[in-house]
Amino acid sequence: MSRLRIVVDRLADWQPYYPSDDLIAAADFLALDGAASADDASHVINLCANLDYLETGYYVSLLAQAHDQRVLPSVETLNQLSRKALIDMQLASIDPLLLELDRRGALSGDSLTLRVLFGECREPELQRLARRLFERLPLPLLEARFEKRQGAWRLARLRPLALTALANSEEDLFASALNRHSMKVWRTPRARRRYRFDLAILVDPQEKLPPSNKGAIKRFIRAGRKLGIDVSLITHRDAGRLAEFDALFIRETTRLDHHTYRMAKKAEHEGLVVIDDPQSILRCTNKIYLHALLGTHKIPAPRGRLLHRSDMRQLGDKLAGLHYPLVLKVPDGAFSRGVVKIRSRGELEAEAPCLFESSALLLLQEWLPTDFDWRIGVLDGQVLFASRYFMARGHWQIYDHSSGKTRSGGFTTHDPAEVPVPVVKAALRATRLIGNGLYGVDLKQIGERVVVIEVNDNPNLDVGVEDVVLKDALYERVMAVFLQRMERRLERKPA
Repeated sequence: MSRLRIVVDRLADWQPYYPSDDLIAAADFLALDGAASADDASHVINLCANLDYLETGYYVSLLAQAHDQRVLPSVETLNQLSRKALIDMQLASIDPLLLELDRRGALSGDSLTLRVLFGECREPELQRLARRLFERLPLPLLEARFEKRQGAWRLARLRPLALTALANSEEDLFASALNRHSMKVWRTPRARRRYRFDLAILVDPQEKLPPSNKGAIKRFIRAGRKLGIDVSLITHRDAGRLAEFDALFIRETTRLDHHTYRMAKKAEHEGLVVIDDPQSILRCTNKIYLHALLGTHKIPAPRGRLLHRSDMRQLGDKLAGLHYPLVLKVPDGAFSRGVVKIRSRGELEAEAPCLFESSALLLLQEWLPTDFDWRIGVLDGQVLFASRYFMARGHWQIYDHSSGKTRSGGFTTHDPAEVPVPVVKAALRATRLIGNGLYGVDLKQIGERVVVIEVNDNPNLDVGVEDVVLKDALYERVMAVFLQRMERRLERKPA
């Protein structure tokens, strides 16, 4: 499915680099407009020198997007370039990084000109800055000028850089950066035709408790390729590469104020199939939102109250109807973090101020002791797996972080047909409020009572745990949903 076009003003501009079948002159690319269906390119890298409004380079990006091709830079990026106010707004987040680099002595003098080639630069100490510029304003080649004024570094100018403006010493960096940006550049046509679609799995190799272990990631790759999907692993440093893919599968713990959410938004904007989609991340990562959502739709959940910082002066009213012990939660905790058991009003008054440092609202709920929690995995509105997660030995939660090391309890995984019907029904009702992605619904069953504790937007899918019943079929079902959605997306493209 993925075929790359590298568009240059003249083929002679490419003379310093290895020949590539993907290369095309701008005039020839624009001439394809009348016969777009004859060109199977789905990805375009626009290296034209003049990207100004209604100039040749602008039309290359414009027509590429009109043909549903993913192009770098996009027309939206080019339009931002025309107004410094938009550039300043897009790049405002680099100011703290400039301050840090200045503090470390990485910036010297009163001005600096930095050339960024696909998010890379020649100065090792400025690589983070180069990557940040590329992520915020994705231009294949750009030049940024920074100036120090009144003791603070600020972006003074940013402009696209022409391919022919590269110095001899920059040509090797350009070639290697382009190759890293898209490994498809010099693949043979046969290798490209082996797969219909390209899917990226976002992972964090340093994450201690990732949503999928290494064995599961390998099985996702194998299952995808079996279905004709080329699966690649990416990290947050590859945000600028998202347009190369047809789908994004996030296998890193998600948060709102985090690159996982930003990359999901960017991928969705680029037209990719995304799991976890931004809406699901928004709805699932905040326990206070979920508490209100479940309450609004009369889905059984633990009884509780929302606490504001100012409520600490009138706790009596807030605690009416609740009985100790209680559970106090920060909105965005994960893996049992940010959850405190409260046995008395004194403990509440002692623990709450610490948690209020990170959130203006906290969730106070009844404590429902059970030996295990049900976790019902739901994908595309259907049950994917059903597991029981047991509390860590001697602890009241599944994960115990109290000793400095993380301990967890055991598990059992079951055929969904063996799960109590009220548990499955409550899980499906809860996920219908969120979307049609991949979710893990945590529930407690106390006698006849079933309550939804929370809905997770990127539940664990690990080898030897959630796949015990389905085995490889679990990974194939996930990849099959991606395949169906990518095929539907392709069918909706104009002929």
